[in-house]
Amino acid sequence: MPSPYLPNTDADRTAMLREIGVGSIEELFQDIPQEFRNVHFKLPPPLSELELKEELRQLSNRNTNLEDYACFLGAGYYRHFIPSVVGHIISRSEFYTAYTPYQAEVSQGTLQTIYEFQSLVCQLTGMEVSNAGMYDGSTAAAEAALMACRVTKRDKVAVMSTIHPKYYEVVETYAKGHSISLEKVESNLDGLPSDCACLIVPQPNFFGYFENMEACVQKAHDIGALLIVIVDPISLGMFKPPGDYGADIVVAEGQALGNPISFGGPGVGIFACRKEYLRQMPGRIVGKTVDADGQTGYVMTLVTREQHIRRERATSNICTSEALVALAATVYLATLGKTGLRQVAELCYHKAHYAADAISKLKGYSLVFQQPFFKEFVVRCPAKPHLINNALFQESIIGGLDLSYILDNSMLLCVTEMNTKEEIDRLVEILGTFYRN
Repeated sequence: MPSPYLPNTDADRTAMLREIGVGSIEELFQDIPQEFRNVHFKLPPPLSELELKEELRQLSNRNTNLEDYACFLGAGYYRHFIPSVVGHIISRSEFYTAYTPYQAEVSQGTLQTIYEFQSLVCQLTGMEVSNAGMYDGSTAAAEAALMACRVTKRDKVAVMSTIHPKYYEVVETYAKGHSISLEKVESNLDGLPSDCACLIVPQPNFFGYFENMEACVQKAHDIGALLIVIVDPISLGMFKPPGDYGADIVVAEGQALGNPISFGGPGVGIFACRKEYLRQMPGRIVGKTVDADGQTGYVMTLVTREQHIRRERATSNICTSEALVALAATVYLATLGKTGLRQVAELCYHKAHYAADAISKLKGYSLVFQQPFFKEFVVRCPAKPHLINNALFQESIIGGLDLSYILDNSMLLCVTEMNTKEEIDRLVEILGTFYRN
């Protein structure tokens, strides 16, 4: 049956073209180069459901499976154990959406889980308020920089040079659109601009080791700047939370909290700050209240942001809620509790140090940095890292991140609670074959 909403006759199409101000179909598409028009796609013949599932299975088998490979690659996304309860909860149909729960009367379950997520983030970071989650860690860092500029009314941002390079690129992209200048500073903080809105510090940093946060807090606050800390949330199971040493804004990538690597996404951006800056916080915030009958209710609150108001007055234009990924993080943290998270952090710490100590004893290998680290460390190698990684891959081991573009013949290795002693020993054994006199 012809659709009443589509032009079904030549007369209908002519009338529609006339209405939009063009005389023919060719004129309508004239801005598209001729070689890209009417392309004949070389599609395979149709398949039955059975045949299609088999083809997809064969394609998926071409991917490397982290269940069959030992993984020592980190640099932003990490493989941690995920309790089975996480999958069971987030697979329930009532939670199976990432969209913003505008209608409180039909979204109490999702709103409550977001409220619990915010509460757990505050406990984890030692901060006073948190939002409902952002796109990922890098955009959370960029939004934090913009927020600091609004709070201080300054247009310069200082970034520690040891930040993840991709995070820096995202912050730089956001800053350009707001005519904000970026200054990279070294860990000794020499050259920190006195007129910057904030100092962004990774803790631990991209190379895995810890920065001197006492000095960072002192320097930033002495010049009236805010301190923004980018953390590894797993590390907070055993190390001091940023709120305890004077951070003003804390951001993080929450993927490690109950979410798989998933080819690099999706993630969830953790964002928390001091209560005095609440009005300038970007993203969604869920509050707890009571209704007319005295029953507990959850609602989006302080919604003077994004599409709720005129765009030019919004604190940001993030219009997506990462509620499903945030729910996974909520279930993960609630399941482990303080004791469980500390145990995970301690396993990462001790296994990483066991690996680093063994590798540093190999001929031709050395640790590039001697500072205290958590679960990642940089090793200088006796051969090109990509050659070492190729050899490791042949032994079902995914090696570290090649840092040769930053440090000659260096590799960033990551060890989590998922790496067994046997895997670490095998890694060390293969690395040892690469020494050349």
